Amino acid sequence: MSATSGITVSPELSAAFSDALTSQSVRFLKISILNESLVADQSVPPSGTLSDDLDKLGDLLEDDTPAYVLVRLDNPPTEWLAVFYVPDSARVRDKMLYASTRNNLTKALGSAPFTDQIFATSKADITADAYMKHRASLAAPKPMTPRELEMEEIKLAETRSATYDGSRARKSHVVGKVGFQWSEECEQAVTELGRGDEGRLVVLSIDPASETLVLSSQANIAADDIGASLPTADPAYAFYAWPQSRRREIVFIYSCPSGSPIKHRMLYSSGMLLVYHNAKNLLAPTLATLATRKVETSDPKEVNEHFLRSVVGPELGGGDDGSGASTPAHEEQKGFARPKGPARRR
Repeated sequence: MSATSGITVSPELSAAFSDALTSQSVRFLKISILNESLVADQSVPPSGTLSDDLDKLGDLLEDDTPAYVLVRLDNPPTEWLAVFYVPDSARVRDKMLYASTRNNLTKALGSAPFTDQIFATSKADITADAYMKHRASLAAPKPMTPRELEMEEIKLAETRSATYDGSRARKSHVVGKVGFQWSEECEQAVTELGRGDEGRLVVLSIDPASETLVLSSQANIAADDIGASLPTADPAYAFYAWPQSRRREIVFIYSCPSGSPIKHRMLYSSGMLLVYHNAKNLLAPTLATLATRKVETSDPKEVNEHFLRSVVGPELGGGDDGSGASTPAHEEQKGFARPKGPARRR
């Protein structure tokens, strides 16, 4: 935070600006620092439009002497532009004095009327053309780094994925479906998982352009072969129909490789729960059960039967694999271990 000078607004300047606010007969109010006080140096009435008058503003200013100029706008006339004119050729002491006093000026006169400000180092910075370019730059989108642009796209993707499909949505028998649109192939593939007796894997991906879930692959495979069937470079949603001794269990798998693009990771992460609940609605008419425990991994290759049991095992009645023996693999998933504190000094 820059330091401020002890220079204050004179009573005469306060009265002059108050009159200018009510009379609307002042276009420019030039202000200078004199005897350690801010004083009204010159008042100029409007002679035309704001653009016409701005081209004459340079006549009020000196090449080597700083000054403040309060400029009444045309639309609306109750708003003012504060011009802080500090030419490069001015003395260093004057530059520092005017730079440290400008906040005192707007605070003392009231910040509400001042809706814009310009910092000028030459008369060319305060012409009508320069002011138009200044306004255009304020209205233009702020420049962003590639990282900021990527994060902005991710935010937009998250917002869109959390909204209702509305009139864009294709009619579907999935009641209350929200989030990504489902292709017919996806709906059919997930529904059929509940009507078989073999291990079957369905892999879904997102088409970023249309924000639609598309079918990447489907095949009858054993649980130990799941990892080899998942994409290694991009995230994916997968459903595995896992035949158990008592029932047909459908396991939801969210695979998000650590090396996948961050934009894709955020897109898939934001829609994971919606995809899970929509699949649950699809499977409701079948005899299959969608496991409440979701399998998440950043290394697709690690997903096999042992891995599934370590996550979903507690839902399988103690990990019964049909042999009557319990599979204790899930016990390997331990809770977060609190790190030990530093040893006490003797």
